[in-house]
Amino acid sequence: MAPNDSAETTGEATSTVVGRRKAARYIVPVAVAGVAAATIGLVPALASSGDPDLPKISAQELVEKIAASDEEQLSGTFKISTDLGLPLDGLAGSLAPGGEGKDGGKDGGAAAPQDKLMELTSGTHTLRGAADGPERQKLSILGDASEYSVIHNQGEVWAYDSKSDEVYHAEAPEGREDGGHAEKAPKAPKAPKGAPATPKDFAEQALAAVGDTTSVTVDGTAQVAGRDAYQLLIKPKQSGSTIGSVRIAVDAENGVPLKFTLSAASGGKAVVDAGFTKVDFAKPAASTFAFTPPKGAKVTEADEPATGKDEHGAAQKALPGQLAELDGLAGEGGFNVIGKGWTSIAEIKSPGGKGLPEAGSDEMPAEAQGFIDALGDKVTGKFGSGTVFKTRLVNALLTDDGSVYVGAVTKDALVRAADAAAK
Repeated sequence: MAPNDSAETTGEATSTVVGRRKAARYIVPVAVAGVAAATIGLVPALASSGDPDLPKISAQELVEKIAASDEEQLSGTFKISTDLGLPLDGLAGSLAPGGEGKDGGKDGGAAAPQDKLMELTSGTHTLRGAADGPERQKLSILGDASEYSVIHNQGEVWAYDSKSDEVYHAEAPEGREDGGHAEKAPKAPKAPKGAPATPKDFAEQALAAVGDTTSVTVDGTAQVAGRDAYQLLIKPKQSGSTIGSVRIAVDAENGVPLKFTLSAASGGKAVVDAGFTKVDFAKPAASTFAFTPPKGAKVTEADEPATGKDEHGAAQKALPGQLAELDGLAGEGGFNVIGKGWTSIAEIKSPGGKGLPEAGSDEMPAEAQGFIDALGDKVTGKFGSGTVFKTRLVNALLTDDGSVYVGAVTKDALVRAADAAAK
C-alpha cells in the first residue's frame, strides 16, 4: 500500500475547491441531508482483493480530483444496502413521500419515481445505471423477477415497472421551457432530491459537510469494480454526532466516486454502503435510453394525477428537479437550525403548540400509546417532557408542547438543544 498524505484538510482548504463548482452541486438543505445520510449503508464487501500501489496524493488534491471530474458517460452495476436500525421492517418506506391516494393507488401510479426510488432507503438493492451527458440517463432497480427503470432521454422522462406493467411519463424540466420547446439544460438528477442513488450522489452530499467541523484524510488505497482507487476518509471533529465516518473510494484515474460507506458512531454494520461491482466509462449505446411503452401497459401522464389532483400535484413534483427545495425554510414558519456542521439540529415549532395526544384520550388509546412508547424513549429536562424516536443515524425529540428537534445527533444532544431553547 502506498503511503498517502493523511494531514487534515481544513474547511478553508476545501472550500476553495468546492467553490469553483456550481453551488447547487454540493449544497444540501439540512433536512434533506438528514434523509440522504440516513440512506448511507451499502454493502461493505465490494472492494476486491489487493490494495494497489498508487502515487502519493493529499486530501486536498483528492477532493479537487472529485470536484474536477467531468466524466459524463458511463454504465455499470452497483449495490446499495441501508441499515437504519428502525424498530419495524418497512417503516422507512412508510415515511417516504408520495403516500397513497383516494383509491389506494399512489400519485402517478405504481411506476411513479418518487415512490419507487425512496425504496432505496431500506434493505439491499442491485441497480444498473447508464449516463450519456446531461440529457440522457437511465437507472434500473433489479428485482428477483422484475425490473423498475427510470429513463431521462432529452425532453422526456419515462418510468416502467415490469411487475405491475405500469408506465409513468412526463416532460423533463428542460422540456417545459419556452412553451415546451427543449433547451439545453443543466444535468438532470437521476433521482428525486433527498433520494440519492449512486456512489457519486452520496459523495457529493457528504462533501457538502466539509468545513472546519470536519477532518478529511486519505486513508490508503483499494480496488473497486476492477479499478484502482484512493480512499477518502471524512470524520466529524465534533462530539455528539451519530455519524462515525464517511469513506469514499475515488477512481485514481478520473476522480469518479466508486464506493461510498457511511458508518455510525455506535459501530456495527455500515448504515449505508453503496458501490459499483462493474463500471465502464465508454459511451453507452443510444438504444439504452430508447423507450416505448409495452403493448397493453397502463400509462399515467404527469398532467393526469391518479388521485385527481390538479396538474401541480404530487405526481408532477416527482419530475427530476421539481421536488420542493427545503433550503430557505430556516427562520420561516417556526423552522430553525441550532448549531452547525455534523451536530446541526432542526427545531420545528408545530402550529398551536400541540404535541402527542394524552394517553387514554380519544385521540390516543392505550394500545396506541403502548406502540409509541415501544418506538421511543421518554425524556425530561428544562423544556418539560417528551419522547425521543431513534434510528442508528437520525434521531428526533418530540416535546409535549409540540416542538420537534431532529438531527444526526445523540439523544443527549437533542435534550441539550431543547433545554437551551427553553431558556
